[in-house]
Amino acid sequence: MSAASCLLTEDQFLCSICLDVFTDPVTIPCGHNFCKTCITQHWDVNVQCQCPNCKKVFNTRPELQVNTFISEMAAQFRQSAQQKARNSSSEQQAAKPGEVPCDVCTGTKLKAMKSCLVCLDSYCETHLEPHLTRSGLKRHQLIDPVENLEDRMCTKHDKLMELFCKTDQMCVCMFCTVLDHKTHDVVPLKEEYEGKKAKLEKTEAEIQQMIQKRQLKIQEIKHSVELSEEDADREIADGVQVFTALKESVERSQAELIDTIKEKQRKTEKQAEGFIKELEQEICELKKRSTEVEQLSRSEDHLHLLQSFTSLKAAPPTKDWTGVRVSPPSHEGTVVRAVNQLEETLSKQKKKLFEAELKRVQQSAVDVTLDPDTAHPELILSDDGKQVKHGDVRKNLPDNPERFDCCVIVLAKQSFSSGRFYYEVQVKGKTEWDLGVARESINRKGEITLSPQNGYWMICLRNENEYKAGADPSVRLSLKSQPEKVGVLVDYEEGLVSFYDVDAAALIYSFTGCCFTEKLYPFFSPFLNQRGKNSAPLIISPVNHTE
Repeated sequence: MSAASCLLTEDQFLCSICLDVFTDPVTIPCGHNFCKTCITQHWDVNVQCQCPNCKKVFNTRPELQVNTFISEMAAQFRQSAQQKARNSSSEQQAAKPGEVPCDVCTGTKLKAMKSCLVCLDSYCETHLEPHLTRSGLKRHQLIDPVENLEDRMCTKHDKLMELFCKTDQMCVCMFCTVLDHKTHDVVPLKEEYEGKKAKLEKTEAEIQQMIQKRQLKIQEIKHSVELSEEDADREIADGVQVFTALKESVERSQAELIDTIKEKQRKTEKQAEGFIKELEQEICELKKRSTEVEQLSRSEDHLHLLQSFTSLKAAPPTKDWTGVRVSPPSHEGTVVRAVNQLEETLSKQKKKLFEAELKRVQQSAVDVTLDPDTAHPELILSDDGKQVKHGDVRKNLPDNPERFDCCVIVLAKQSFSSGRFYYEVQVKGKTEWDLGVARESINRKGEITLSPQNGYWMICLRNENEYKAGADPSVRLSLKSQPEKVGVLVDYEEGLVSFYDVDAAALIYSFTGCCFTEKLYPFFSPFLNQRGKNSAPLIISPVNHTE
C-alpha cells in the first residue's frame, strides 16, 4: 500500500471544493469524490443537486456514504505529507534576525521562501508547497519574501493595491480607480513595475558603465603614476650618473692641475739641489786651498815659504755664479687651461644630455597641418597644409572671425588641451619668422603684440641674426649657431613651452610656469617677403627621432 501511495500525487487526494486533502471522502453517483462536509454544504446552498465538477444534476439528493478505501488512502497520504513536512522543516533553517519568518509555522519560525499577495502570508518551503501544486493556489501571485504584507493593502478600502496611478504616481486598489482616481491614467501594477524595472535596469547599466569608466580612469591614473615614477627613477639615475661623471671629471682635472704644479716645483727643486751640490763642492775645494795658504802664510822660514810657494797647488777651477738664478716656475694659465679643458668636457656632456632630452621630447610628436580659414590673405599655403610663405598679392578671402587680417599669421587645424605635444618646423633660408603656440581666444584682428599676456608664447628671428623670445619685455637670445629646424614642445599640465635647435640638439628658450586654461593652437608666421629676401617657406617637417 505504501509503495502504491508513493506513486500517487497530492492532486488525486484533493477536494475540488476546499482544495485540501480529503476529509471523510464520499463518492457521488457520477463518480467524483468530495469531502462529505464540503459537498453537503454545497448542496445546502444550491437549489439543484449538481456535481461541482461535471455539472451533472441529480433529481433526488444522493445518500452519501464515506468511501473507506479513499479515506484510508487520503489518511495515509496526509500522514506521509506531514512526515515529509517534518523532515523538510528539520532541514530548513530557522529565520534569523532580518529574515522574513513563515507565518504558518508554529513554534520555531522557519525562513520564508515566498510571500503570497493574495493570502497576505509568507511561507517556508514546506508550507509553500500547496501554492506550487494546487490548481487553485497556483493562480496566486508569489513574490520574494517581504515583511508587513498588510502595507500592500489599501488603507482606505482594505483591498490589495494591484494598480498604479501614473497621474499621482502612487499604488492604488480597484476601488480607488472608481472613486478617487476615476479620470486618472491607471495601469496594472505589473505593467508599471516592468516599465520602472526597465528604467532601473537602464540606470543600473549606465551606473555600471560610469563605474567602469571611473575604474578605468583609476587604472589610467595609477598607470600614469607608475610611468611617472619610472621616469623619475630614470631621471634620478641619469642625473646621478651625469653628476658622478662630472664630479669625477672635476676631481680628475683638479688632480691633474695639482700634479702639473707639483711637477714644476719638483723640477725647480731638483735644479736648485744641483746648483747647491756644485757650490758645496767648490766651497770644499776652496776651503782646502784656504787651509794650505793659511798654513804657508804663517811660516817664518823664508826659504821654506819661497820653496813651498812655487809648489803650492794651482787654484781649482771655479764657476762664475754671478748670472746663475733659480727662478720660481710660472703657473700663469695653468688653472685657466685646466678650467677650459673642464668646460670643454662639460660642454660635451651637456650636448649628450640635450640629445637624450630631445629624443624623449620627440616621442610626443603630433601631426600638424595649417588651417587656411585662419591664414592672413597674403599668405600662400601648400596643398598638403605643411608649408606657408608670404606672397605679394592680397587675396580676396572671406573676413571670417578666425582669420588674421593684419598680422601675417596662420594657425594649425589641430588644437590641444591636455598632455604633451611636439612638432618641428624648418626655418632654413629665412631672415625673419615667428613660431609658437596661441590660446583659442586670441585677438586676430588689427595689430597684435605677441606676448604671453595676449595669449602667445613664441620666439622669433629678426634681421637675419637677432633671435628673441616674446616675453614681456622681450628677451634677446644668444645662440651659438643659427637653427635650421626648430622643435616646439608644449606640456599643458606642466605649463611649459620649450623651443629646440633640432640639428644642434640644444635648448633655445623655455617659457615656464604658464597657466593654460584654453585650447592651444600651433601658430606660424613666415613674416614679410621683403622683395624675395625672405621668400623661403616655413615647412612643418616630419619628426625623425634621433638615435
